[in-house]
Amino acid sequence: MNDEKNLAWPVYLVLLAVISFQILFGIGGTALLDPDEPVYAETAKEMIRFGDYLSPRIYNEFWYDKPPVFYWLVAASIRLFGGFSELAARLPAALMAIGSILMTALAAARLFGARTGFWSGIVMGTSIILMYMGKASVTDSTLLFFMTAALFSFIHRQYWLMYLACGLAVMTKGPIGVVFPGGIIFFYLLATRQLEQILRMHVVRGLLLVVAVGLPWYLYMYEVHGMAFIYEFIGFHNVSRFTAPLHPVRAHWWFYLPVVVLGFFPWTGLIFQSVKNAFRRSFGEEAQLLVFFQTWWIFVLIFFSIAQTKQVSYMLLLTPPLAVIIGWNLARMLEDWRQTHFAWAGGSALMFLVLGLGWLMSGDSLAPLAEGGLWLGVLTLVLGAGIVYAITASHHLVLAAWLHVLAGVVTMAIAFGVMMPAVEGQFSVKQLALRYAAEYDAAAQMEGRVLYIDKQLRPGVMLYTDIPGIEADTNRAASLAALREDARPKYIIMRAFMYHKMMEDLGAQDWTLVEERDGLCIFRDDTP
Repeated sequence: MNDEKNLAWPVYLVLLAVISFQILFGIGGTALLDPDEPVYAETAKEMIRFGDYLSPRIYNEFWYDKPPVFYWLVAASIRLFGGFSELAARLPAALMAIGSILMTALAAARLFGARTGFWSGIVMGTSIILMYMGKASVTDSTLLFFMTAALFSFIHRQYWLMYLACGLAVMTKGPIGVVFPGGIIFFYLLATRQLEQILRMHVVRGLLLVVAVGLPWYLYMYEVHGMAFIYEFIGFHNVSRFTAPLHPVRAHWWFYLPVVVLGFFPWTGLIFQSVKNAFRRSFGEEAQLLVFFQTWWIFVLIFFSIAQTKQVSYMLLLTPPLAVIIGWNLARMLEDWRQTHFAWAGGSALMFLVLGLGWLMSGDSLAPLAEGGLWLGVLTLVLGAGIVYAITASHHLVLAAWLHVLAGVVTMAIAFGVMMPAVEGQFSVKQLALRYAAEYDAAAQMEGRVLYIDKQLRPGVMLYTDIPGIEADTNRAASLAALREDARPKYIIMRAFMYHKMMEDLGAQDWTLVEERDGLCIFRDDTP
C-alpha cells in the first residue's frame, strides 16, 4: 500500500465500513437537538407544505438564513422516507460527511501514496468532531463537502470542477463558499511563490461559472422579497455575524483551541508533532503539497478566531487538511517502526488521560451520564495505556494506530448508544412539545390563550407539533416587554433556569408551573 497512488478495493472497503459505522450509527435514535437541527428540518418541511422550494420559510413565514441547497436535500430525504423522521432529517448531512472523508482519503492517496490516504480517511472519520457533526442535521457537512471538493480540485488542477464546487458552496452557505477557497489558494500560491499559476486558472471564466450556479437564486430572492432579503441575509447572517457575536459568552480568541483539541480526539496527541514534521521533515514536491494543507487549516482557524460569532461546527472546515497532515506523519512513522516515537506516545498519553478522567467525572455535571461516562472513562484510560505500551515497549506501531481507531469507535458507540439517549430530554424539546400538543393546545385555543416559546426552543416545538407560537427572545428587551405587557391569558414554554434568571424582566412572579421535564417547563399565566 506504500507506493500505490490509489486505494486497493479491500482497503477502500475497510475504510468505508469504519467511517460509515461512525457516521450512521444512531442518527435516527435521538430527537433533533435544539435549536439548530429543528431549524433546518422545519424549513425543509415547510418547503414541502407550501410547495415552494425557492423561498425558505419557518413558522409559516419567509426567512433568509441560508441558501436552499441543504433544505433541498432534507426535503428530498423526507419525501423519500414518506414523511419526517429524525433519520430522514439527518441522512443528507451524514452522507455529505462520509463523502467528504472518502474524498479526503482518495485525494491524499493520489498526492502522497495509499498508506497516507488510508490513514487520512481513518483519522478524519474517527475523530470526535466528525462523529458528532456528521450526525447533525445542519448545513456544515454539506459546506464541508463542496469546499473540500473545490480545494482538492485545485490541487489536482481540475479548475472547472473547482469553480463548480465553489458555486454549489455559495448555494449552500453564501459568499463564504467562494471566499474561503479563494483565500486559501491565494495564500498558498503566495507562500510557495507560484502566483503566476493564477494566470492558468481561467479565473474570469471560472468566476462566471460560479455566478451562473449561484447568482440566479439570489436574483430571484431579491426580485421576490426585495431589500428585506438583502438586509437579513447579507447584512445579518454574513456581515453582522462576522463583526458582532451571536453568542457573547463564546467571543474569545482562544475559543477554537479546545474545540480542535477535543474535536480531533483520539488523534489529538499527534497534531503538534505532525504539523511540526510537515514543516521540518518534508522535502521537494511533498513539502510544497504539505504547505497547501498547512495554509488551509491555518486560514480557517485564523479567520474564524477573528470573526466574532463562534460556532463549534465551523471547525469542520479544517478537518480535511489536519487529517491529511496527521495521516502523512502517521504513515511515515509506521514505515519507521524500529524507532521509538516518544512524541506520539507522550501526546497520546496526555490526551487519553485527560479525556478519560473527564468522562469519569461527566456524571458530576449531568447525573444521567454517570454510567456511560464510567464505562467510557475506563475504556479510554485502558486504550491509552495500550497505545503507550505498543509504541514504547513492543514497537507495534500498527497496533497502536488501530487502538486509536478502536478508541474512536468505542467513544462514538457509547456516546450515541448510551449517553445521548440518557440526556436527550435536556437537549430537545420534543417530548415536552408533544405533551403540550396533546394535553393543553386544544383547551388553549378554546380559551383564547396564546402560546409564547423561548427562542431557542421554538424551532423544536414547531417541528414536532406544527404550532408556531410567539417568540420570546430572552436576549432582547423589546421581546421581553411584549410578553410582559401582553394581557391575554397565555402558556409559556421555556427552560427552568432561564425562568429563574429572567423572572423579574418577564413579570413572571405569578406564573403557574403546569409541566416540567428535564429542566424544560410549561408555565400558565392568568394575570390580567
